[in-house]
Parts: sequence; structure tokens; C-alpha cells
Amino acid sequence: MIRNLALCASLALSVATSFAQVPVPAPPAPPAAAAPPTGTVPATPKPWESLSPEQQQVLHGYQGQWNSLPAERQQTLAKGSQRWISMTPQQRAGAQQRFSQWRAMPPEQRQVLRQRWQEFKSLPPERQREVRESFNRFRQMPPERRQQLRQQWRQMTPEQRHRAAQGMRPPPPPHRVPR
Repeated sequence: MIRNLALCASLALSVATSFAQVPVPAPPAPPAAAAPPTGTVPATPKPWESLSPEQQQVLHGYQGQWNSLPAERQQTLAKGSQRWISMTPQQRAGAQQRFSQWRAMPPEQRQVLRQRWQEFKSLPPERQREVRESFNRFRQMPPERRQQLRQQWRQMTPEQRHRAAQGMRPPPPPHRVPR
């Protein structure tokens, strides 16, 4: 179970940071000189008028500055607004609650969560799936059991946590020598 908790901790950060994608003011965009990640198509500026009326309503706070935003930032906001529009009222309420929690965090804690999110995103898709499944199993446990596992996790040394996390990974496939 401790192993599951280690996986859950990894996914919890993804859940904790997923609300940062809600279409509300976010941290400043990276400098315009920053190159886009390898394998991506550079974003092209999108005029305010090209947004749907629903997107304009969600992004109304950006109307005056929209055309001066970097294309990557416009793309991120447009995508987030589309996601917001597609949410149910319950999903929106949850996203707003998570965003409030995010805003209340100290900047250092937000940075740690961003780093962990990037670590999670760098995992192979199969490993991400395993982490998500483990997290979902953890969420379905009774609260008392989750609390018990959290307490056990807190009492572990960093070395014990690392070993527990490593123990969760399936063994590597056997090395086969070509004949």
C-alpha cells in the first residue's frame, strides 16, 4: 500500500496542478525569444474577433490586451477557454475551488508542484496510466485507510520512500541477445 501512496503522490501533483489550466489569469508568459518545444508548430497570433462569443465571454478580462499577447499565450488561453466552455457546472465549481487553493499556495509550493507535474508528464504513457490507476485506487479507499497510508508515508525516510517508489515499477524486460 505504501507503494501505491508513492504513485498517488506523483499523480496528486498532476491533479493539484491541473486546475492551473483553468482559463483565468495565469503566470506571465515566457519571453517571446524562447523557442517552442521540439516537435511543436509555432503558434500564430489570433485576433480577438476570431474567438467565439463564448470564448470572448470567458476571456473578457483579456480583451484590451489580447492582440498584444504572445501567440503562444493566446493559444493557451483559447484552448483553456474552450475547455472551460465544455465543462459541466459541477466541473467548473471544482475547477474554481482548485484554482482558489492554487492561488493560496506559497510560490515555492507552486513551483514544486509544477516541477512534479513536468516529471509526471515526462513519464512514458504506460507509466502515467499506472500512476493514474494507482491514484484512483487510493481515492476510492475509505478516508481512514488513506489517512493511515499518509501517516506511514510521512514516517518514512526519503530513502525508504525512494525504495518504495522504485518497487512499484514493473521490472525491466529481460535483455535478449540477438541470435
